[in-house]
Amino acid sequence: MIVCRDLKGLAEFRAAYAMQHAVWGDDDQADPPDLLMVIQAEGGIVAGAFDGAMLAGYVFGFPTADPEVQHSHRLAVLPAYRGRGLGAALKSYQRDWCRARGIRRIRWTYDPLMTRNANLNINNLGAIGTRYLVNYYGAEGSYQGGVESDRVVAELHVDGRPQMQIRDQVAVVPDFHMLVRQAGAKAQAARAESRAAMLARFEAGLSIVGFDPATSTYHFGA
Repeated sequence: MIVCRDLKGLAEFRAAYAMQHAVWGDDDQADPPDLLMVIQAEGGIVAGAFDGAMLAGYVFGFPTADPEVQHSHRLAVLPAYRGRGLGAALKSYQRDWCRARGIRRIRWTYDPLMTRNANLNINNLGAIGTRYLVNYYGAEGSYQGGVESDRVVAELHVDGRPQMQIRDQVAVVPDFHMLVRQAGAKAQAARAESRAAMLARFEAGLSIVGFDPATSTYHFGA
């Protein structure tokens, strides 16, 4: 049985540190255990999904300049536990944790071409995409293969998504991760094409309000 709870004790914070390398690679700029522990003590969230004593996934977020907004910095699930709903369970725990403390919105970023994450963030969790960040983390990450790291800012309203009407849509490449591994130039071209299309919608005042996984299509609305 998987149980979600706050991390406690240095050994669990060290397990979260090791998980970052397991998920994102050895060259990941991992958040160290002492930093996780201190941020939790100062009002952030460091919570895990536990299978007995085994840390199978974790979520890490911290306060922002707006006391009603938390930035969710990391969400990771070990490969052996993927496909079991742990990401959604951790986000649900985080939402309840924030609601109990008067936090109304949770923000994080994700790669808009990682369609599995889009489906989780927009459909399963009910977040909306509010901004587009160009090459936010540079192009040196282990999974990116030199392709620029664009991100969408996802915002989850703790008490439910605002009502919006669909006005436009943007289709993206269905398996960007495979494209990065097999054809870097094509991956960068896909990045540039989707960037131009999505920036145009955001600049027109629209937000991402839906995602169709069958066609890898974002729905934009207002």
